[in-house]
Order: sequence, then C-alpha cells, then structure tokens
Amino acid sequence: MRVKICGITSYEDAMDAINAGADALGFVFYDKSPRYITVMRAKAIIQQLPPFVEKVALFVNVDAETINSTSLFTGATLAQIHFDAPQELYNQLKIPYLKVIRAQHQDDILKNSDGYRLVDAYCEAYGGAGKKLNIEWFKDIDCSKIILAGGLNPQNVATLKEYGFYGVDVSSGVEISHGIKDSLKVKGFILNAKQ
Repeated sequence: MRVKICGITSYEDAMDAINAGADALGFVFYDKSPRYITVMRAKAIIQQLPPFVEKVALFVNVDAETINSTSLFTGATLAQIHFDAPQELYNQLKIPYLKVIRAQHQDDILKNSDGYRLVDAYCEAYGGAGKKLNIEWFKDIDCSKIILAGGLNPQNVATLKEYGFYGVDVSSGVEISHGIKDSLKVKGFILNAKQ
C-alpha cells in the first residue's frame, strides 16, 4: 500500500516521513484547519524535498484559479479536492487532481469508481477529524483505486491488507498535536502499511 502523511507543517516532519518510506506528503491550504500551512511556508519546505515524492496540496471551497496558482507557486504535484466541485472546476485545473469522497453511507464509496479517489469519513468540518469509516463497507468491492483515510493509526493500518487498497492517508493518527508529527508513530505506520 502506498502511504501519504498529511498535515505536514515542518521540514523536519516532511523528511522524517520521507526517510521512513512515505510516498506522498500532504499540505493543507484550508485556513480553518488546525494543520493549515501558508503558501510561503509550504513552498519553503517543498523546495528542499528530494525528488520522487508526491507533494499533495489540499483544498476546500476555492476556485480553479486558486488551486492552479497555489500549486504552481508552492511546487505541489497533485491537488486534493475536499469539496463537491462542479466538473467545470476540474476541467480548468492545470495540475493532476484527486477527488475526495466524504462518505456518510456505504453507497458513497462507489462514487467516482472509474478513477482513483480518496475516501474519508464524513464530518461537518472538512477532513475526517480522525473519524473512522466502517471497514465492512469495503468487503467484496474493488479497492484497487481507493486511498483510505479517517481514523487510521499504526495499530489498525496492518488490518487493511486484505482489502487491497491502493493507499492509505493519515494525519491525526501519527501526531503529537495538530500539525506536529510523532516520528516513531510515522515510522510504525509506514512499516505496518507496507510490510
């Protein structure tokens, strides 16, 4: 399984995640999030990162122009769209993107099933807030294009192997506090996801 460590706010946390084997890092450009990062700070971190690591910019309720300009300025390589955007917005994007499904019901996880998508638990605030999805929903469906998020941690990520998810995305499950990662939890999470 591929692993994304989300809510990166420092170069040290970014490098700890990369050195532990993370495939992608997430940067939250949503100012109501406790893991919000400014474009200047994100750019400063991204510019120092080694190659072959996906730099994911997370957006909520913004227009295509903001997504394009922020991604270009910071050096992000993928946009993660955390809101119900019209197709018109996707048509205007100049960067690869990943749609997020905030699942409330079992049927929700089948949305956009023709492409890769991130499935997170629905909650009023954007981002899963560490809320876990009912894993039974994923039995007997093709999970090879699903990145699972929500309520994951170093202990429970190993139990997901049988489902065949493309990847997993974690933030609060590997933190000391909002936006500050625990390097031991990050290492444990990635090890358990990949072995």
